[in-house]
Amino acid sequence: MNNSANFGHDLQDKPVLITGGGSGIGAALVEGFAARGARTAFIDVADAPSQALVQRLQPASRHTPIYLKADLRDVAQAKAAVAEAADRMGGLSVLVNNAGWDDRHDLDTVTEEYWDRSQSINLKQVFFVSQAATPHLRAAGGGSIVNFSSIAYLLNMGEMPAYTTAKAGIVGLTKSLAGRLGPENIRVNALLPGMIVTERQKQLWLAEADIAAMIARQCLKRVLVAEDLVGPCLFLASSASAAITAQTLVVDGGAL
Repeated sequence: MNNSANFGHDLQDKPVLITGGGSGIGAALVEGFAARGARTAFIDVADAPSQALVQRLQPASRHTPIYLKADLRDVAQAKAAVAEAADRMGGLSVLVNNAGWDDRHDLDTVTEEYWDRSQSINLKQVFFVSQAATPHLRAAGGGSIVNFSSIAYLLNMGEMPAYTTAKAGIVGLTKSLAGRLGPENIRVNALLPGMIVTERQKQLWLAEADIAAMIARQCLKRVLVAEDLVGPCLFLASSASAAITAQTLVVDGGAL
């Protein structure tokens, strides 16, 4: 049962920025924050799903979500998108670094170009988006940054070394940013999802046998979906977690 509706009501009218919000987990997060009445903006590179999401959410939203197109690998584009989001929403109180690329790749075939691309999407942009958002969080008197890592780097998964390296790096970055920004009342935490079954995952990577194997490993014997991340993210973004920073929260149905 999804209990995310019980969290985050203090986020009403608060400006929230989500990266990678056009589809999958990101779209569920955009919908979750918009449902709490937050001023919600999201960055994505894919026009069609992003525009469709805005159109779908607009009728029921207190504030129509704002879609900003940017390739986060480009630091200039990332910084410009953050600045535009803050300008259009009147500031920034919450940043959710959700964007990522969980491509599978073999040790023997990874090139320098591929490695750099993976790090730029999965780790580098998390730092520079956070850096760009920090002045706006300071101006608001504090706020929350929620970074998305993954349990993948804890599972000895051999088919995605670049991705798991980046996701481990996000935990280190989270701890460092929390130490730096805590005195300014800016909290920084990380969510570590388990196997979240999205349409993209099913199309590209996950067979029924893979899903069944993970459910067998989990304490909770059901498929985990994008909406399962909404409640935990709202919790870390809201005043319900006002004394929590530099922490990682695993959302994996008890797989670890």
